[in-house]
Amino acid sequence: RFRDRIAILGLRFSARHGVHPEEKERPQPFEVDVTLTADLSAAAATDDLGLTADYGAIPAIVARIMDGPSVELIETLAGRIAEATLEATDAAVVDVVEVRVRKPEAPLPGPFDTVEATIVRRRPPAD
Repeated sequence: RFRDRIAILGLRFSARHGVHPEEKERPQPFEVDVTLTADLSAAAATDDLGLTADYGAIPAIVARIMDGPSVELIETLAGRIAEATLEATDAAVVDVVEVRVRKPEAPLPGPFDTVEATIVRRRPPAD
């Protein structure tokens, strides 16, 4: 299969996720990237939306999870986003979802750019 990709990069949220109580009380910035791996050859050849991954619904999926119940780990957020994205996309097109969740204001000592968790989920093979 082809290893074509569609990526939505830098979705930004203010949310209350983290291990420490103050992280659950005070909203912090998060960034999310979602990358779909798919065979996009038919869509590229025909210019037909029905033959590609319609990524228009993905920001709402991510927002629902980011704005949902507080969790402790960015790994949990990334995993939930990846699973929900696989469920919402066409199995005939999308076979892998990669999600990166960044927390630029994580409570760490010293200067740093961000903390990031990356989760990759593959669709189970068809029977």
